[in-house]
Amino acid sequence: MDLKILFDMPPWEWPADTGRILLDVLRDDWSDESDRILAAEMAGDMTVVNDELVEALLSILRDGDASAKLRGRAAISLGPVLEYVDTQGYDDPDGFGYDDVPITEQTFRKIQKTLRKLYADAGVPKYVRRRILEAAVRAPQDWHQNAIRAAYLSDDEDWKLTAVFCMRYIRGFGDWILESLDSKNPDIHHQAVCAAGNWEVDAAWPHIAGLVTSAKTEKTLLLAAIEASASIRAQEAQEILGRLTDADDEDIAAAVHEALAMTSNEWEEGEGDEEDDEW
Repeated sequence: MDLKILFDMPPWEWPADTGRILLDVLRDDWSDESDRILAAEMAGDMTVVNDELVEALLSILRDGDASAKLRGRAAISLGPVLEYVDTQGYDDPDGFGYDDVPITEQTFRKIQKTLRKLYADAGVPKYVRRRILEAAVRAPQDWHQNAIRAAYLSDDEDWKLTAVFCMRYIRGFGDWILESLDSKNPDIHHQAVCAAGNWEVDAAWPHIAGLVTSAKTEKTLLLAAIEASASIRAQEAQEILGRLTDADDEDIAAAVHEALAMTSNEWEEGEGDEEDDEW
């Protein structure tokens, strides 16, 4: 089956042999570059990812002869399974293993070890190292803090963007998140909004609220601000989001309704009155 046909299908509708199809493409050095990039992207989906696909992605990532674009895509595709395993773990509180963890613990550790080793290699292209860090932080480790600091403090705008993206997953960067909200770089600004919402940075509220209520806020930034507002101040978010419930844009209307549902749940549980000491 043509990969492009599969790619356009919802993952839950992929045929049972999709994993094997992707594996064959990833392992075939003679496949078209575009097909291998597409296969690498699809291989990271939680409906198909397994030990074999992870090993194929790591093999591409280690391949110095592969293009930076392909290697970077392979790195990013490892992020979701890293985050899933880091969140889910391999044992429940009663000591029984979870059956739905798609990769073994050995494979999980191998991903982390490989990403750290390649990130530390200055000979690896910048684009690939950026994608490695962006994937690695999905399962936080001690070395990530220093890597993010170095990236943010560099004079390279690309590295700064990567750093702010990573701040969404690694705590302790509240001041830099706030600073990045004033960035003239729209991508950095967007990532700062996402990070502020994820860590419920209360000092970011005036900026986030301003984005939600401004008619000039670009759509993707507005969607991020809507989600962040519900996380930061649930009660006040209800007040400003109510004006957008009848938005003509379906994506915006859906985001508003989802955010309002989240704020309602928070207040029912009594979470809205708590202060976040992190910031």
